[in-house]
Amino acid sequence: PPGHAFLPQKAPANVPLLMPESKNYLDPSIVTLAEALRAAGYRTAHFGKWHLGLTAEYRPDRHGFETAWHCAPDPGPPNYFSPYGVKPDGKPSSKNHVGTITDGPPGEHITDRMTTEAIRWLEAHADQPFFLNFWLYSVHGPWQHKEDYTAAFARKTDPRGKQGNPVMASMLRNVDESLGRLLAALDERKLTENTIFIFYSDNGGNNHSWGADDPKIRNVTPSHPLYETLQSYRKWAGNQVPTNNDPLREGKGKLYEGGVRVPLMVRWPGKIAAGSTSGAVVGCIDLYPTILDLLGVAPPKEQKIDGVSFAPVLLGKGSLTRDAYFIWFPHLEPGVSVRQGDWKLIRRFQEMPGKYEGTRELFNLKDDIGESKNLAAAMPEKVRELDALIDAFVRDTRALYPRPNPAYKAPDPATGLVPKSCKAAVVPGALRVEAEGQASFLGTAAVKHAGPLTLKLRARSAAGGPGRVQWVVQGKEDFNAPGQTVPFDLPAGEKWQDITVTVPVNGPLRIVRLYLPADRSPVEIASIRWLDAAGKPVREWTFE
Repeated sequence: PPGHAFLPQKAPANVPLLMPESKNYLDPSIVTLAEALRAAGYRTAHFGKWHLGLTAEYRPDRHGFETAWHCAPDPGPPNYFSPYGVKPDGKPSSKNHVGTITDGPPGEHITDRMTTEAIRWLEAHADQPFFLNFWLYSVHGPWQHKEDYTAAFARKTDPRGKQGNPVMASMLRNVDESLGRLLAALDERKLTENTIFIFYSDNGGNNHSWGADDPKIRNVTPSHPLYETLQSYRKWAGNQVPTNNDPLREGKGKLYEGGVRVPLMVRWPGKIAAGSTSGAVVGCIDLYPTILDLLGVAPPKEQKIDGVSFAPVLLGKGSLTRDAYFIWFPHLEPGVSVRQGDWKLIRRFQEMPGKYEGTRELFNLKDDIGESKNLAAAMPEKVRELDALIDAFVRDTRALYPRPNPAYKAPDPATGLVPKSCKAAVVPGALRVEAEGQASFLGTAAVKHAGPLTLKLRARSAAGGPGRVQWVVQGKEDFNAPGQTVPFDLPAGEKWQDITVTVPVNGPLRIVRLYLPADRSPVEIASIRWLDAAGKPVREWTFE
């Protein structure tokens, strides 16, 4: 609404920062690529996922597209198989409708229908300058796939042992075929030499959804509209997440390279050398000025453009003028990053113990593409240098930077740890555990994982003694069942002891107990860290 404050003035007491809200729509006052090209005489069409506003005033036809074939509201239709307005369970959708999407033959996949409709539009405008915006619903969730394709991929294996999800492979094949049909349509109409073709992805692969730990699907019952889709996914992919971005760290929704490094391919025969590559750092904000530059179309004089044209790089006639590239991400896991040459700094707006190492992470991507070694502590000057670039970026863009919440009350750092037969109190630099009976332990249901774990315990005790980790998975009650206990020893002394325990959890973890020798003498704990099989944090408590 008019006058809405996108930086709230207040927040609940358990929220440390006043966080800026993200506009969930594309403001109609912003001149889009479609509008700029339409003003220059191009015919314009959008096909597929829009997701830039849920109400009519924000849809593609209000942003310069003469033809708009899309779901409304987005992100997608109830079903990826025709009829698209009928849910996978066969019931008509009551909440979603299909916008301007038209059904194809029963059982046809939406990727194929999109492609057919786009080619039909292309044929009708082949004798005019045109801009075809083609945003596929594949490979986006809910991963409704062609099972015959999936079955073929299920018989294959990745010799590297990295990729293993046949559902994602099936949908990628569907995408490949779709783009092949579009390119063939250009060839047939002798438009290839005069058409710029750009393939680009908006974010890194999804490596968090529909795995065993995804809370969104824990309560999917037969009455849920996604039940049939989930059953099909589980049949072929089990508990696998959709993608593996190896060797990149993390994926969609994260500031690591797995979330932001994506494919970009540009084809323009006779103008862009076939098979050429570049290490130039570019992103989605650069597509608008680049396309206009390649076409010789001037942007509106009053428009401020954040990106830069990389046309000179594509044409082999020059290099980028930009010194650094920024990614502003004030939601999900809020932060901002800067990339300058081989160096990348991630600045997080708040501490996230158990997930990330402090609020500054510095990486040299040339030496460490997997972002496994944070150099921030070893290179404070480089951190300050890149931090200054971020500060200048925030000033220049007038970004709404998070502010401290005046009502914030810091939580108990021991939240989630429940003492049994003992008392636990936070003291300077530690959690002090004192026995009040036999078999003292700290219990927690906050370690959410479905596979092997590693416990990294930093503790000390004057008397020391034996301890153990004990756990139970979902659907089970008996903590004493075989294979659910791992012992360890805490050496005696005043020095901090670093203890590593391999915990062979098999199934979704429900409760874990950390037994301590507190009956001999009080135990002080500096930190408890749970890591997955890849060494990535699952849950952490730190008192240092």
